[in-house]
Amino acid sequence: MIRISKRNSISFGKSVLIRGIAIFLSLIATAIVILAIVGLNPIDVYVSMAKGTFGDPFNLFGKRFQYFLRDMMILTCIAIGLAPAFKMRFWNVGAEGQMLVGAIGAMFFMRNFAGKMPDVLLFVCMIAAALVLGGIWGLIPGFFKAKWNTNETLFTLMMNYIAIRFTAFCVAKWENPFGSNTVGIVNSDTKTGWIGNLLSKGYNGDYLWTVLIVLALCTAMWAYLRYSKQGYEIAVVGDSENTARYAGIRVNRVYMRTMAISGAVCGFAGFLAVSAVSHTISISTAGGRGFTAIIVAWLAKMNPFIMLLISALLTFLSKGAIQIATDFQLNEYASEIISGIVLFFILGSEFFINYKLKLRGSHKEG
Repeated sequence: MIRISKRNSISFGKSVLIRGIAIFLSLIATAIVILAIVGLNPIDVYVSMAKGTFGDPFNLFGKRFQYFLRDMMILTCIAIGLAPAFKMRFWNVGAEGQMLVGAIGAMFFMRNFAGKMPDVLLFVCMIAAALVLGGIWGLIPGFFKAKWNTNETLFTLMMNYIAIRFTAFCVAKWENPFGSNTVGIVNSDTKTGWIGNLLSKGYNGDYLWTVLIVLALCTAMWAYLRYSKQGYEIAVVGDSENTARYAGIRVNRVYMRTMAISGAVCGFAGFLAVSAVSHTISISTAGGRGFTAIIVAWLAKMNPFIMLLISALLTFLSKGAIQIATDFQLNEYASEIISGIVLFFILGSEFFINYKLKLRGSHKEG
């Protein structure tokens, strides 16, 4: 009765409409679940979710919205790092580890050289360490793929666990006298190494600097993938390795270069996590964002500007789940069900974007 066929293309407006319908239907489904399971008014729950992002009363200049922007931008930064690898069809699921080693590099300078060098030089060293370590962590699976054609998904996934243990080792060396499993807030008195301190002394501009930096990074990655020669090579390798080799592209070099860039950008997200968010480090610094960013990059079709919208939605759902748990005394699992339903509908809408359904009609003989 129904025939499924793959779409050759779809207009931007139509794809947005399909996703909008999916979100609307997810809210209806969520309302049914809320009424059936917890017996709450769905409108009250949705208002509570909004409070998680905008505060109570709603305030676009309040702390909660600032934290929302900051967390959203870091998630976007990781997704931007994944974009070149995914466009090359190199399934880099190691952003979690690449972010952690970048955070370790930034924390090393932030903890050991604060006050011993000018602030600007300190930031340069923190950023450079995050980029280099993240790049090396990405280059390793790229090299093995190029040299021995290893499975990049398993390789990058396993390197996450190595990075977690490496972080635990560094934390054990740096932990505070109270024996905490984190380093503790670093330079809380002077705020040296805190990116917000670059804006003006005494004013916490962490969120503002993070927004500006990630927006610039979005533009740079978009231009790199769309207009540069290397971006063209990435696209060709992603479409067909054989075609790329026939065209004279050194595929192995592209693998290693692209994964170094991917890891470096994810490592830079580690710098932001240390310098703009927690001002400390632990094995939970990445907090699963490396895996969430995979969804962001995939749904955005590797478009950095669309990643901003997807990251905003997922961060909103995350903040909302926490607020629901607080306002209605629900456990984290009940509140995360709502986020899961919304995400399920959004992911499901991708089927209707990529495929179209047609009713089988009677065929007339010509």
